[in-house]
Amino acid sequence: MRKIRKTVEGLIKFVRALTLLACGAGGLLPGTGNAAYPEQPITMIVAYAPGGGTDLVARAIAPYIEKYLGEGARIIVLNRTGAGGEIGFAALANAPRDGYTIGFINTPPVITIPIERKAAYAWQNLELLGNIVDDPGNFSVHAESPFKNLDDLAAYAKTNPGAVSVGTTGSGSDDHLAMVLFEKIAGVKMNDIPFKGSADVRTALAGKQIVVGAINVGEALQFSKGGAPMRQLGQMSQARSVLAPDLPTFKEQGYDMEMASLRGMAAPKGLPPAIRDRLAKAIEQAAADPGFHVQAAKFFAPLRYLPPAKYEAELREGEEQFRRLWNETPWIDK
Repeated sequence: MRKIRKTVEGLIKFVRALTLLACGAGGLLPGTGNAAYPEQPITMIVAYAPGGGTDLVARAIAPYIEKYLGEGARIIVLNRTGAGGEIGFAALANAPRDGYTIGFINTPPVITIPIERKAAYAWQNLELLGNIVDDPGNFSVHAESPFKNLDDLAAYAKTNPGAVSVGTTGSGSDDHLAMVLFEKIAGVKMNDIPFKGSADVRTALAGKQIVVGAINVGEALQFSKGGAPMRQLGQMSQARSVLAPDLPTFKEQGYDMEMASLRGMAAPKGLPPAIRDRLAKAIEQAAADPGFHVQAAKFFAPLRYLPPAKYEAELREGEEQFRRLWNETPWIDK
């Protein structure tokens, strides 16, 4: 009897060892009831409207994440717009921690919204999976606008306080903060007009409903290629982007300011480690895939992959900078 018991115990240990090996191979994941992951569609939340820069990148990279996740993975892009991105960010942060909800987060809004008001999320409550895009800010005007450069814009704004309407993607966005910094440096007063996404800003600019569109370089070039009657006035990067080598920076034109939008991927904090690592690896592989690069180049997405640890360091540094800016120049009335 004792011999039989030892044999059974040995078999149990053997089966457990095989199970652990299978989990480590990625087919079965601990903490998920030993079910294959992903066994159902994954929702990818985008906090801005369809047709904008984030939406285009999300839809372009989704098939490549599916490819590297394997197991018949399927990703569905869901646009959750409103409140300058807060609705989408909060939906992502507060989703079940099971690996079936991932999404894009955008700086600076994901950082600045909780600085300027009580928000339904904190970026620290997100599991960072890797950054994909780093797109410099830019001011665009209608192709028929008399403004050829930033000095033209500043001169008009000085003599016509509040007359220059600037389309942005909401309070605390890189677009809005770019306007705030330009006002401070140029000594002018402009009028912020918030929209749900850059695609809406483009439409308003094309229809001459606004004077200036604060639209990132990559998005602006994509819109222009699509036929939007736009002229770019300057890019808010340290040096000229390879996407727009002929477009002078703000600093070159005498306005010492930089602003950009990181667009990366995250999930709710607290994912099972095996699922977290698998998602992060698939995103890294997707971001490096030549096929994705070809797709991204079609809409001028300036790619800059950052692994989770470096991505987190960028967000922490950004939070320090924007808290200082808020203390010096609050961008909304307190």
